[in-house]
Amino acid sequence: MTATGYAPGRTLPLRVEFVRQFRRRRTMVMFGLLAALPWILVVAFQFGPNNNRNGNGLRISDLAMEGGLNFAAFALSVSASFLLMVAVALFCGDTVASEANWSSLRYLLAAPIPRDRLLRQKLIVALTYSAAAVTVVPVMAVLAGTLAFGWNDVRVPGTGEVIAALDVLPKFGIVILYAMVTNLVVASLAFLLSVSTDSPLGAVGGAVGLVIVSTILQAVEALGGLREFLPTFWNTAWLDALAPVPDYSGMIKGTAIAVTYAAVLLAFAFRRFRRKDVVS
Repeated sequence: MTATGYAPGRTLPLRVEFVRQFRRRRTMVMFGLLAALPWILVVAFQFGPNNNRNGNGLRISDLAMEGGLNFAAFALSVSASFLLMVAVALFCGDTVASEANWSSLRYLLAAPIPRDRLLRQKLIVALTYSAAAVTVVPVMAVLAGTLAFGWNDVRVPGTGEVIAALDVLPKFGIVILYAMVTNLVVASLAFLLSVSTDSPLGAVGGAVGLVIVSTILQAVEALGGLREFLPTFWNTAWLDALAPVPDYSGMIKGTAIAVTYAAVLLAFAFRRFRRKDVVS
């Protein structure tokens, strides 16, 4: 029998979970760090030696002071390989494990909130905050870079070709979206570990460890074509989208691999949580 007035679909509303997670200190600290990073980089460039070079062979760091979009591309390149992944792992790895660590998970289930609904609500909130974290750096970098270096046309790393800023802006939106997609692997693994352990640090550390191991393996040329199936291999494919003639083939492959990994890992997470004996 079901208690009068009980509606499973109304338990743990998303707005409640959004507010709960937003008030967490780690949420505020992480977003503060991500928002401050572009400004720190601006200061570093302003006070550092001017190493800009002309001609071919330009690196993305050599062009950071060329304008707001060039600076945003540089900020994304230096943060996407580790810092953004740590942020995603934190939001997705801490969400369930912290409840278990505080011994509050069993009380949520006793509310009663169906297990699948509880997990789905937490996953939606965690992914939303993760997407926001990935967006904060490039958006803030465009603002900081434009104020510091002006709004200029974009020069392409390597060739030095110039592309109109307004032509690059839509591509930059695709780049941010792609950064979100590639981080799905980290998010899904962190979430799987979060439902499997009572240690938030273990869940976050396990997901970050995957990134480190994958990055090391992709440098091993003896693996040949197998490296293309590593979750981090295509993470920098977004650079091809900013070329004068965009090439999206690498991004398509990276998206397919990221979505596949994420689907499998999330399926395991829901299966694991349905059968888990929650005692904390």
